[in-house]
Amino acid sequence: MNILVRSFVLGIAATIQGVAMSVFLFPHFIPSGGAASVGVLFNYLLDVPFAVSLWALNASLLLAAMKWLGKDNALWTMYCVTVTSAVVNLISPLMTAPISNVILDLVIGSVVFGIGLGILFRMGASSGGMDILALIIAKTKGLSPGKTLFWINGSLLLLTGIVVDWKIILYAVVCQFIGTRILDVIYKIHLKPNYDKLEKEQKLY
Repeated sequence: MNILVRSFVLGIAATIQGVAMSVFLFPHFIPSGGAASVGVLFNYLLDVPFAVSLWALNASLLLAAMKWLGKDNALWTMYCVTVTSAVVNLISPLMTAPISNVILDLVIGSVVFGIGLGILFRMGASSGGMDILALIIAKTKGLSPGKTLFWINGSLLLLTGIVVDWKIILYAVVCQFIGTRILDVIYKIHLKPNYDKLEKEQKLY
């Protein structure tokens, strides 16, 4: 796929993720995953901006992506992490209060987040953090990336629930369940023929 087209699509997907987190999930202190759980904890305990902790944690895990998933995946993941962090950093200060009640925001945020994450995984990138571990396990063990990610994030969500609020666990698990199911649906869509067709058309010109 043309690098400009891929940059655009991944940028949109990363933006979708950032919007889901900063608009619908973070105002209720609901983490969208393992890395987001750490972000919520640091913000709750130390008032560290979400964008700072997310970027730092995600960047530190890129070494694993380079070793197990290749340099290409690591570079695209860094790009997506940067875009998502920028979107969160831009929108979060504007969100002085949740848009709606926690249930509605949770459902909408989870669906939107899952769409963004599914596109990233399908395009050979990720949003960093625990997603990298899920991709590595899915690649090496042949497991579902969505289900793998669900269980990996469980321990971090438990910690967040203990520190912040036990209700956070329930909300976060629901978020993970909805988001990872949508991820798997998008990930299983077979797009290879379309990619081949696009590449052949590009070669003709």
